[in-house]
Amino acid sequence: MKKLLFVFNPLAGKGQIKNELFSIVDIFTKEGYDVTVYPTQCPGDGGRKIREDGSSYDLVLASGGDGTLSEAVSALLSLDKKVPLGYIPTGSTNDVGMSLGLPNKPVDCANAIAKGVYFDYDIGQFNEDTHFVYVAAFGAFTAVSYETPQEYKNRFGHVAYIAEALRRVNSIRGYDLVIEHDGEVIEGSFALGLISNSQSIAGMKNFIQDGVCYDDGLFEVCLIKNPSNALELSSILAEAAINKLTGPNFVTFKTSHLKIKSKQPLAWALDGESGGVHDEVDIINLKQAIRLKIGFNEIAAEQEFVRMQAPAEHLLKLTAEEYFKTHDSDEEE
Repeated sequence: MKKLLFVFNPLAGKGQIKNELFSIVDIFTKEGYDVTVYPTQCPGDGGRKIREDGSSYDLVLASGGDGTLSEAVSALLSLDKKVPLGYIPTGSTNDVGMSLGLPNKPVDCANAIAKGVYFDYDIGQFNEDTHFVYVAAFGAFTAVSYETPQEYKNRFGHVAYIAEALRRVNSIRGYDLVIEHDGEVIEGSFALGLISNSQSIAGMKNFIQDGVCYDDGLFEVCLIKNPSNALELSSILAEAAINKLTGPNFVTFKTSHLKIKSKQPLAWALDGESGGVHDEVDIINLKQAIRLKIGFNEIAAEQEFVRMQAPAEHLLKLTAEEYFKTHDSDEEE
C-alpha cells in the first residue's frame, strides 16, 4: 500500500481544514494510501516532520498558507529522493494555489490531487541555504504579509493585507542597488523588486507577469524605480497590475541567476515570510527541483503548451492519462 504523510497547519486561514479532515483522509484512503496525519504545533514543525520522516512516504500532502508550502518544499529538497508533494491551500492569500488553478475548497482540491498528475516545478535558492517557492521580494509593502497580525488575517483575509499596505504608503523609500545577471550590470534606486515564478503575487492574478512557465528554469524579474511621491507610486503599481511594464519606471527581464548588492541594509520577504536583512544576495533558479501532484486543469495544459509549442486546443482535449503519459514511470518510483 502507498504511504501518504499529511502535514497541515490548523491555524491557517480560518482553521477550516479541521472540519474537512475526515473527508480528505477518506479520499486518499479510497485511492489506496495509508495516511498519516500530522497537525503542526509551531512554525517550522511541519518542515521538521517532513525532513525526519518524508523519505519513507510515497506522497507528502501539505495544507496551510504559502508559508506552510514553502516550509514543506524546503524540507523535501533536503531529502535523498524526490518525494512528490500535494498542496491544499487554506491560507489568507494563497498565491501558489491561484497560480496553479487549484480548487478553492479543500475537499475538491484533495480529490483533484488524489486522481491527479505529476508536474515538476522550479524553486528559488536564496543565498546558500534558503529556498522560496514563488517570490523573493524587497521594498515597498513586502513586509506587510508577515507583519500583519495572524488574528487579522484569519478574521479579514486578504483585506487585512491591503489595509496594512495602505497604512505604510508614506514610509516608502528607494534602495541604491547593483544588480548583476547574464553579464549585465544594472544600477539605480529602486522602491520594489520581485523575483518570481508565479502568475499571482499578493493575491492579484497576473500581477507583474503573465505567460509564466513554471518549469523553464527562469525567474521573471521586475524592478520598480523609486517614485518621487506616493501618488506616483500608486500610478506605477496600477500600471504593473495590468502588465503595463514598458515605461521608464520599470526594469524587467528573465534570468536563472542574479546577484543584488545594496548600499543599505535591505529586508527581504520570501513567499510572504521574513527572509532577513541582507546587503548582498545570490538568487538561483533550481530548475524542476520539486515534483508536484496536482489536478489536471487548464493551467497544467497551458504550461505544457508553453513547453511543447503545440496547438493549445489539441492539448486541452487530451485526457490526463494521454497528456501526462511521460509521467507514468513517476508513480511507480
